[in-house]
Amino acid sequence: MSAPSFSSFPAFNTFPDLDPGPSTRTSTSKEDNLKEDDKKRHKKSKRDDGGLEPDGDRKKKKHKHDKYRREDRAEVRDKHKRRSRSPARHKGYGGSDDERGKAEEDRMHSHDDSQVSGVKQGLVYFTDRRGDLLNMPELTDSSVRRMLASGPTHRLLASAENKFKYEEEDGFLRITTNRPRKDEQAYRDIELTKQRDPLDSDQSESSEESASSDDESDTTPMTSLQATLKGLEEKLAAKPDDIPAWLSLLAHTLTTVPSTTKNASKARAEITVSVLSRALAAHPSNARSKNLRLRYMKAGEELWQDGKLQAEWEEAVKVGDIEIWMAWLDWRVRTTNSILTSMVDDSARVMRALASTQDEVGQLRVFWRVAVALRDAGYVERANALFQAQAELLYHTPSAVSGRAFEEQLNSLEEFWDSEVPRAGEPGATGWAAWEASNRADQPPPPSSKLPNLDPRISDPYSRWAASEALADRIRALSLRSTDDDDDDSEDPYAVVLFSDIRPFLASVRSERAKDVFRRVWLAFAGLHVPGFLASLSEHPADNADDHWAYAHLATSSYISSVFPADTSAKRITADAHAGVLVGREREYGSGFGPVKSWGYGTIEPLDNLGQGRWTMWTSEDVQGIDTSLVREIFKQCRIAGDTTEWDILNLTFEAAVDIKGALKVSKALLAGARDSLPHWAAHARLECLRGRHVDARKVYQTILTTSSEHRPGEGALWWDWAQMEWLSRNDDAALTVILRSSGVAGTGGIAVLRAKRHFESLLMTELLRAHWKERAPWIKIAVLLELLTSTAQSAMTLLDFYLNALEEGSAAHESLTVASLALLYNHSLVLKNPSPPALLRSRAERAIEEYPGNTAVLGIFLEAEKGQGIWGRVRATLGETAADGTGKEKDLARRVAEVWVAGWEKGRWEAEVERTRGGLSAAAEDERTRGSAILWKLFVAFELRAGQPERAKKVLFRAVGECPLVKELYLLAFGPLRAVFSARELDGWVDTMAERGVRMRVGLDEAVGEWRENGGDARRMKEEGGEDEDDEIESSARELRRLMPY
Repeated sequence: MSAPSFSSFPAFNTFPDLDPGPSTRTSTSKEDNLKEDDKKRHKKSKRDDGGLEPDGDRKKKKHKHDKYRREDRAEVRDKHKRRSRSPARHKGYGGSDDERGKAEEDRMHSHDDSQVSGVKQGLVYFTDRRGDLLNMPELTDSSVRRMLASGPTHRLLASAENKFKYEEEDGFLRITTNRPRKDEQAYRDIELTKQRDPLDSDQSESSEESASSDDESDTTPMTSLQATLKGLEEKLAAKPDDIPAWLSLLAHTLTTVPSTTKNASKARAEITVSVLSRALAAHPSNARSKNLRLRYMKAGEELWQDGKLQAEWEEAVKVGDIEIWMAWLDWRVRTTNSILTSMVDDSARVMRALASTQDEVGQLRVFWRVAVALRDAGYVERANALFQAQAELLYHTPSAVSGRAFEEQLNSLEEFWDSEVPRAGEPGATGWAAWEASNRADQPPPPSSKLPNLDPRISDPYSRWAASEALADRIRALSLRSTDDDDDDSEDPYAVVLFSDIRPFLASVRSERAKDVFRRVWLAFAGLHVPGFLASLSEHPADNADDHWAYAHLATSSYISSVFPADTSAKRITADAHAGVLVGREREYGSGFGPVKSWGYGTIEPLDNLGQGRWTMWTSEDVQGIDTSLVREIFKQCRIAGDTTEWDILNLTFEAAVDIKGALKVSKALLAGARDSLPHWAAHARLECLRGRHVDARKVYQTILTTSSEHRPGEGALWWDWAQMEWLSRNDDAALTVILRSSGVAGTGGIAVLRAKRHFESLLMTELLRAHWKERAPWIKIAVLLELLTSTAQSAMTLLDFYLNALEEGSAAHESLTVASLALLYNHSLVLKNPSPPALLRSRAERAIEEYPGNTAVLGIFLEAEKGQGIWGRVRATLGETAADGTGKEKDLARRVAEVWVAGWEKGRWEAEVERTRGGLSAAAEDERTRGSAILWKLFVAFELRAGQPERAKKVLFRAVGECPLVKELYLLAFGPLRAVFSARELDGWVDTMAERGVRMRVGLDEAVGEWRENGGDARRMKEEGGEDEDDEIESSARELRRLMPY
């Protein structure tokens, strides 16, 4: 056997033959060249076929098949060489290095030079591992990652003829590609047509046709995205006024530019403007679509100049829709340089437009937006004065002036305001009408609130100034009187609010609907958020985008503390060692019901209790930091005669959040004036249940429900509350007895149960068929609970689905019954620990959260069902930014905050979820719906601080101030939590920016830090921090240069 060659070194015969020029070309014939090439290939083949020296019989037996494998590879390689080294190819493409030949040899025997000696001695073992499972490419390999990232070339479609058309390997389909090699050059694919035998040619063509016909159904020249876009374009060509199709086209087009890429905001804005400009011009009716206009304007804000943007907004407001007017006003708030002057003209313009269409609810939305803008800019007294004056107009207008023109009413109200008697919302206020009835008797104004002392641990003057500003804005929320002698605000011109300051913002609304809406708006402004109320103010709740400025309660310190876990640095220990054996530790979870409350308006009653704790609409965490005296005065002074039921229940819910005993006292006082009101008695009994006194609650139910045998409206809620109380007390027999009594059936046997079921079926299908859904819902839940107690959970859910499928999906009734079905299963399986298939609750929770992703009650039950599963994939799928079709999810502010809270749901996992949470907040900061929300930016800054990234928080704060330039609390963050990363010079410039933009400061910064600067405090701080600012460096360099003069 011949000695092995150095296969890694290219042989000279692998180089291409250069085409000689006319002066050097020889007269050698083509036959001679071919013979010479065959001779060289024969020598090379013999050299390659040489094996290793024998090393005993054992090695010969072990490697007896290696020779044949090498010979097979040599034959394939020679065949490839003969094809690629034809004289015709070299004649036309000579002069190029043959990279492929070298690659073939290197791939077959690529070993280091240090192994050459071992090869000669026969000590190196060569093997071909192609096809070996251990040598197969993995998903982490760079080649596979490139293959997955590339666009698809064909689809794997199921074949009706061949069930196993695609061969599986270990349960997976192999990833294959027809992509050419990198090192292959273009000329390799160009060959002259060879003369073939006609018979062979026909057989080859027939085989190719059969192969192509087999894959014809699988092959497609377009990706799924391209096919979707093509279908949408065809649909829009046939129907250009299809607004959902235009929005779908936009959503799928935006998937080509992920929001995480560089300069994605501008690129996505350009795509949006391009697509929507086509949509607006495609059909005349499209120009009046508010959805298209709003998205068009939001994207245009990123691209257009001021003049172009102003002209486009003027064109947009011609549509006359309230949502466009609110977006225009929000844009004016974010771009104005003088809020006190520009807000008067802007709000007056919108008020006139809405008054012409008699949209009183829309006027109250504008009123609310103006008040929030004034409060954000620091004019807290003026914002609260707006609500006080509007409340006097709505609830305490004297009868003598109620029929006059609105301007005359304002003139009379100004006299009441200037008298400085207690106004609406203040203790001791009797109202404008009572003041007129008492011949304008003088009353002492309420005393001004005294500011408490600051925390003595705050030594930095900048931080003390910011803390005093924030404390005064919270304590001094109401206007002072001109007679008040207060040293703190004696020189503040905005502490006393004149009537002329608020007169342009007051709205002329008189309907009962407007009165009910206004008092709920005032509660929301005071910090009591009623879930779903904001969206109910729009004709289409999904179009309402006011949450980005109205949900200020989500940015309070108590809420932010509850959103993040108490100990963010805690790490979960995954296993313990017992006698040398590792035992997995059980995962620990918090409650699935978090601090964020969001659901459809009225779908969950205020005193409904979910979860094993007391999770109602308002809890003790929701009322922290709220001025309880102001809220109590609102409940007291804004009652409407004849419409007190829902308002009183809200009052009891608030009192229960503050103190359950005090709520019972208030309930008894309200029952004294409404003894025949079943909702008041139901609320009182629920308060007794929340307190844990089931005996007293049972007495209420027995007394009220047994006094009359006639069916009364609202009676079903009492029967349901009673049956549910007994059921959750683990007294199934008592619950069954209550249900049978509610149906009017005597006895407790099987016959009585059948009669009760027939009674409920007849009641729901005949008597209450046309009744309001709130009247039907309790009886449906009673019937389902009866089925659950007497049969299985599956049959109970089948009965509930019968009534649920009859409702319109997305309606309040459908959402309410969906939550009720989940609550029944949750209480049955997880609270009462009854045997039930876990998949039953989990599957229904997954389906419900797909239908209502913004409902945090559904989210809570979904998380409770996922406990112990060890699969975060389902949870992450609900929190992701991409929908099933690849488009982005549209999320409101409450959902964004809830997703931040979910990161700390599993104890010890918060640090592992930091990047995912940061990604979600970054996506929200780029989303057009929440980009201009100061509430979101506050949460973002707080998150970075909790994550231990103050420098990141500083960058986020700069972005926040750029998006929300008139929010005082954002500026104060630089003086408080971020003081360590801001220098004194930066803070001075920060204050100058506040002054230029018209942000209100009660005390100038120079007054607070002037003495400290004179005493050299700034220099000492810089020395302690080990740095100096830019100007100090310049001065020190100048001194050094002067010392070295004239050298």
